[in-house]
Amino acid sequence: MSVRGDALGAELPPSTVEVTTRMTLAYAAGIGDVGPRTFDDAGPEPLVAPPPFCVRLEWGVLRHGRSDVLGLDAAERLRAVHVEQDSTFHRPILPGDALTTRARVVAIRATRAGAFVQTRLRTTDRATDTPVVTSWHSAIYRGVAVAGEDGRVERPPEFPGAPGALPSHTTIAIPREAAHVYTECADIWNPIHSERRVALSVGLPDVVLHGTATWAIAGREIVKAHGGSDPTRLRRLRARFQAPIVPGGEIVLRCGADETGGVHFRVANGRGETALAEGYAQLGT
Repeated sequence: MSVRGDALGAELPPSTVEVTTRMTLAYAAGIGDVGPRTFDDAGPEPLVAPPPFCVRLEWGVLRHGRSDVLGLDAAERLRAVHVEQDSTFHRPILPGDALTTRARVVAIRATRAGAFVQTRLRTTDRATDTPVVTSWHSAIYRGVAVAGEDGRVERPPEFPGAPGALPSHTTIAIPREAAHVYTECADIWNPIHSERRVALSVGLPDVVLHGTATWAIAGREIVKAHGGSDPTRLRRLRARFQAPIVPGGEIVLRCGADETGGVHFRVANGRGETALAEGYAQLGT
């Protein structure tokens, strides 16, 4: 089968989630974000979810609706590889929030690797309909064709070009069990991240860490270094996911600030390959 080109512009069924303390603490544990604002529900300041928690809300919409809209069978669904995430955080996510996420397929095109599909997701407060997070999620279905013409109906926001140098670097250990822990703590399940037999069957070298886990870990470190360890200052986080990260080694995060105060970054895997490219974080005061 193929991705249906006429799915361009389609809306996916929405999902509403009531955010709990358990959810926010579990997600924070899954990315090792154990600061007082994200991991102490008895602290002096109100508990907030790490901003990348938004992917937990978005995954439910993508998992239940995207494959049906695109006309994919079960085997083709397993061939999805998340290749880019760009999220803008309009306000912090708090336990007690009731949040509704809606999604629209905004781009479909054939590539040499497979069918590229971009989805725009908007998460709003159920009571007020005010924006909480806007994300642009891009995936490639490896080896899957597109039935119909390429097309695009919306474009993600631009971001500044990277400075020439990324002078600071941080080495981060990724335990062998990291993908399994993230799977359960973020409630994002794709067997390529936790079942080695499945990962090998689709051409991966091993189970691989979720791109959004690496993206969130990079955001965690950038908030520490450039945001005073205050997660509510993170306004935008984007990156393109390239080489896989096999848990059980180390990754290297390289960063550099531009003249506007934005932070550009990239992440290398244990073999020195670029795992995250075109990384950009925007911080507020």
